[in-house]
Amino acid sequence: MRAATIERKTRETEIFVAMELDGAGDYDIETGIGFFDHMLEAFAKHAMIDLKIRAEGDLHIDMHHTVEDVGIVMGQAVAKALGDCAGIGRFGHAYIAMDEALSRAVIDISKRPYLIWNVNFSRPKIGDMDTELFKEWFHAFATNAGACLHVESLYGANSHHIVESCFKATARAFRAAVELDPRASADAPSTKGVLGG
Repeated sequence: MRAATIERKTRETEIFVAMELDGAGDYDIETGIGFFDHMLEAFAKHAMIDLKIRAEGDLHIDMHHTVEDVGIVMGQAVAKALGDCAGIGRFGHAYIAMDEALSRAVIDISKRPYLIWNVNFSRPKIGDMDTELFKEWFHAFATNAGACLHVESLYGANSHHIVESCFKATARAFRAAVELDPRASADAPSTKGVLGG
């Protein structure tokens, strides 16, 4: 079973994440930020991972610490569940449309983390959530998962549609990258024999 449970406590947040990569897309998520929960639920569903998250953060200050720290712990759970990454597809990409918005995500589970975020929003908030925080989540997630991740909004007008298509595209790309390839060897998917470095 490719699964992991991670807990992280700081003076700013307490985060619990339980993740199973070979899941059914089941989720149970409570971060205290409604729209963020909605995006993480969409991610779990379309990545076909089982995901439980409990987050308590200093929301009386703002949402930044909670959003970023959830990304950190989710990424750590991915890295732990994947181990040496033997047998995975490693690469994935997806285009997802949501009404007028189209987004693309491309991922390489390489243990060489990087984020390209080419996404702009027409307004500063969706619900109570600052749109600038989405980049913080994607950066924290990619860095801690050991993923090279490129996310782009190709076009769109509605900020809700733009970010939701970004999460769903990333989920679908992630799903392809972490799935086990029946033709792959038991080695890491690299000519070097290891990932990273």
